[in-house]
Amino acid sequence: MSLLALTRPVPPTITECELTHLAREPISFTKAADQHEAYENALRSLGCAVKRLAGAPDHPDSVFIEDTAVVLDECAVITRPGAQSRRGEIEIVAQSLDAYRPVLRIGAPDTLDGGDVLRVGRRLWVGLSTRSTSAGAKQLGTLLKRFGYRVDTAVVRDCLHLKTAVSALPDGRLLLSPRMVDAWAFDAQSPIEVDPSEPFAGNVLSVGDTVLCPASAPRTRARLEAQGYKTVVVDASELAKAEGGLTCCSLLLDVSG
Repeated sequence: MSLLALTRPVPPTITECELTHLAREPISFTKAADQHEAYENALRSLGCAVKRLAGAPDHPDSVFIEDTAVVLDECAVITRPGAQSRRGEIEIVAQSLDAYRPVLRIGAPDTLDGGDVLRVGRRLWVGLSTRSTSAGAKQLGTLLKRFGYRVDTAVVRDCLHLKTAVSALPDGRLLLSPRMVDAWAFDAQSPIEVDPSEPFAGNVLSVGDTVLCPASAPRTRARLEAQGYKTVVVDASELAKAEGGLTCCSLLLDVSG
């Protein structure tokens, strides 16, 4: 497998980002940019080629590239973000993905954020959030049916996106925050719960057989290591102030052939 990670730089306007569940607090652009660079370097250390797309200073949330697309082996689905301020982010991502995958699109008036889409094998779940609608999930299911994927929905609580609450681990097991999502919604086998003191620790990024974990969640990371997972730590605390997580900052795709 040859992995490519598409990223976008932190815009200086990140201080004007959309916020839904967190109170606004000062964000250091310099610190956020340094953390993002360290994140990219962590991806390189795990064997990813990193391609940074052009910045979008007019779009404060543009560093969170995951929300603009759902990338599978067979195609890339360009989303229609739930926040109108983010819809101008998608075209450069669509143009970039067109070199690697057939590009499909979610059409108006329905909305779907990539951060609300969890994939485990041939199954996908769409979080019904303030950004993604049941109609958007239905569109995704229609688009992907021809490739043999099943799309279901899950209800999320007190968080921005489904993947704020739950992430897929390298072997298909789930790491989840029971405060934000119900394990039964995923037919999950032996899910791992985040440490109760770290309710936002459910967002981790699996790269090959390694799990990229936020530095803010050492107890949850210890739970993963106790289950035999290899982990790498990245400090994304400044990006977290913008309701961003580790999955949010890249689109991973297999470009091996």
